[in-house]
Amino acid sequence: MNVPQMVAARIIQGMGAAMMMPVGRLTVIRAFPKAELLQAMNFVIIPALIGPLLGPTVGGLIVHWLSWREIFFVNIPAGVVALWLIHLYMPDYYGATSRPLDLTGLVLFGCGTALLSWLLEIFGEHQVDIRVEAVLFLLSVVLLAAYWRHALKAPYPLLQMALFKVRTFRVSVIGGFITRLGVGGLPFLTPLLFQIGLDLPAWQSGLLMMPTAAAAMGMKFISTRVLGRFGYRRVLIVNTVMIGATINLYSLVSAQTPLIAIVGIGLALGFFNSLQFSSMNSMAYADIETNESSMASTIASSFQQISMSFGLAFGSLVTAWYLGPLAQSDRFAVTTALHHAFVTLAG
Repeated sequence: MNVPQMVAARIIQGMGAAMMMPVGRLTVIRAFPKAELLQAMNFVIIPALIGPLLGPTVGGLIVHWLSWREIFFVNIPAGVVALWLIHLYMPDYYGATSRPLDLTGLVLFGCGTALLSWLLEIFGEHQVDIRVEAVLFLLSVVLLAAYWRHALKAPYPLLQMALFKVRTFRVSVIGGFITRLGVGGLPFLTPLLFQIGLDLPAWQSGLLMMPTAAAAMGMKFISTRVLGRFGYRRVLIVNTVMIGATINLYSLVSAQTPLIAIVGIGLALGFFNSLQFSSMNSMAYADIETNESSMASTIASSFQQISMSFGLAFGSLVTAWYLGPLAQSDRFAVTTALHHAFVTLAG
């Protein structure tokens, strides 16, 4: 398989994966009353955290002992089991009304976000003239602004931006977007720190990613009680600060750092991240009417996927900015750039 074939396969994979999150979330919203929504979402997400818990370790072992190509075969038995369970247990919900596809909105929003994401990926690599990048950036902004205007007037917009008038929904989606700009690059940057800065093999780097997922899973069992006691506002203010402080701790990790301290940072990050997104995801639907829950789920999931993509690109961009074009073979320079990137993301 060559690079164009892999990109094409990833596009198909992304199209399928993009439908999973809003459909799954909408099913939970329809099946449970709002008073039970947080508890239901936490229960449903726990099995999904098994992937981040085992994925880095299994992937590291496969790369260490076999070829990277074998990683893709792991998805086949998991996908077969998932299809079987969906066939047996998935409720067959339908929308109340049929909505035509907003082709104009799809072109404007899709092209604008794709162009902006691509610019974040290649910015600073000196492959495209800075003036061309500036023009393309303005074009992406114009496309997104044009979509916003289109969505406010269209009878059936691709994403109903009027839902942002609901305060809890607006705070949840925009707050989650900003948070993921900070944390979205960590799954890419932390393995680099472990493998380059600490000179660990891929399988050991994968093991050091497990505490984050384990803590995230554990937090799901207590987040309902934490929010019930302290409330959303206080929890989110304190927790956001704690996420930034925890990310900043990775800037202190070096080859001399005890492994127990690195495990502790991973546990803290998983704990605070899990509480953050449990709070925001459940708050998003607090004031949304039932007939608008499908659109709200679509918008929330779309912005979540976009912010994860932007977060990864932003983390890579910040690291490349600190590293510069000539120091990529210098291990000390790469480690220093990663430390500076963690400080920036924490901010």
